[in-house]
Amino acid sequence: MPKSADDAVSAAWTHLEGLPRPTLSELFSAERDGGEGRDEPGGTERVAMLSGRIAWGEGDTAGGVLFDWSKTHLDSALLDGFERLAEACGFADKRAALLSGEKVNVTEGRAATHTAERGTGKDSDVEEADALHRRMKLLVEAIHGGALGDVRHLIHVGIGGSALGPALAVDALTRDLAKVDVHVVSNIDGVALEQAFAACDPATTMVAVASKTFTTIETMTNAASALRWLEEGGVADPSGRVVALTASPEKAVEWGVDETRVLPFRDSVGGRYSLWSSIGFPVALAVGWDEFEAMLAGAQAVDRHFAEADGRANLPLRAAFADRYYARIRGCQTRAVFAYDERLGLFPDYLQQLEMESNGKRVTAEMRPVDEPTAPVTWGGVGTDAQHAVFQLLHQGTHLIPVDFIASVAPGDMLDPAHHRILLMNCFAQGAALMAGDKGTDPAHHFPGDRPSATILCDDLDAATLGALIAFHEHRTFANAVLMGINPFDQFGVELGKQMAKAIERGEGNFDASTAALVEAAGLA
Repeated sequence: MPKSADDAVSAAWTHLEGLPRPTLSELFSAERDGGEGRDEPGGTERVAMLSGRIAWGEGDTAGGVLFDWSKTHLDSALLDGFERLAEACGFADKRAALLSGEKVNVTEGRAATHTAERGTGKDSDVEEADALHRRMKLLVEAIHGGALGDVRHLIHVGIGGSALGPALAVDALTRDLAKVDVHVVSNIDGVALEQAFAACDPATTMVAVASKTFTTIETMTNAASALRWLEEGGVADPSGRVVALTASPEKAVEWGVDETRVLPFRDSVGGRYSLWSSIGFPVALAVGWDEFEAMLAGAQAVDRHFAEADGRANLPLRAAFADRYYARIRGCQTRAVFAYDERLGLFPDYLQQLEMESNGKRVTAEMRPVDEPTAPVTWGGVGTDAQHAVFQLLHQGTHLIPVDFIASVAPGDMLDPAHHRILLMNCFAQGAALMAGDKGTDPAHHFPGDRPSATILCDDLDAATLGALIAFHEHRTFANAVLMGINPFDQFGVELGKQMAKAIERGEGNFDASTAALVEAAGLA
């Protein structure tokens, strides 16, 4: 970044850090003096200013998500300041570079073409993604049509982005009924694979092996064990029951997968952004191709919004403004995500990888040390369970932790509507209580309040909405990276531990006394 741009970024942060810090209750009071002769909107005007909606479709396909950031400390002055920061950081140009297929992954010399998988990007990238989707659709429909025999189960082995996205989508979208029963296995711990074996019949089971390089040790070890299980279960041609999902199709063929069952994806699609590619095969197999396409369509609706909206009107960018405010200015080291919907129970896990692997960096894209906190620790759970586990700390602990609440207006069950009413009432009440606090009758009953939260309220939780939620957080992650000047598309931090594990396997490495003793105690020496 040129020195003049560095100076502009530094000046923008200096301005932001010097702004007043009114409480949330002050921000909600009507006609507060906003400085420079302006009245700061309060009450319902503030809600309108800091809420936005992304919608798609019409008739039976209509849907949308409401994003409410009014219970955060963002105000007009902060929004103005962060817009200046985004301009100084070159946000518009970097967004255009991402969406036009330029090499935004500077350390690895690659583009990041995940949006092309859902129809947003350079024409040639979109055309290639469409062709690969058609190939995947043919295989999915052939399996559903019985061309590969009676297939009732799929064991999907992968790790990281090859597992977290499929596991989230399958869990969220198949609560009613799945066309094929999918078990996602990521852990090298054999207990995980044995659990999948116990739920499946080898005679009616296929195996999907998801690995970008087709060399990941955990995935390939699990895949080999799955093939042995098929063989021991009486399957005459275990390799004939395998589908490979990879950016290295030649390695999959060398491993023994028939070329007709290799579903490639582009090397420029990062693992944690790969659900939209052939890594989504288990999702399409479980819910059907139409639902997979609906997930892509919901994501594309967010892509359009992200591409077209500017400044504070751009909702992923606005979310990043709040993220940077709390991490840098208020010193928050974590952010929490609570899904008030059982179907989104794996969403916090998914966001952990998306946000922390993307933005947990210590150098800028220009290889200079960062001068600010980067990604906070993302954590969370499912409401109302979490209320009885961690909300004590959120309300009365000494840490300031911004919270996102996610809920759906429409229920996901057919039980007494009281279930869903109580769920939503608790969701909204928690945000209100974190903000308002309560003086209490003594110090033990005192709630300080002024604790921020945002609410993401879906019309319904269907495939399109899930796609929209994931795409929103992808763009939020990218916007955060731009404001920090870092590259969100590499992940070298995962490599060192892998290298040391391989050294232990080879009986090599000059380890510290503690590690050496543990290796010996476990019988690995």
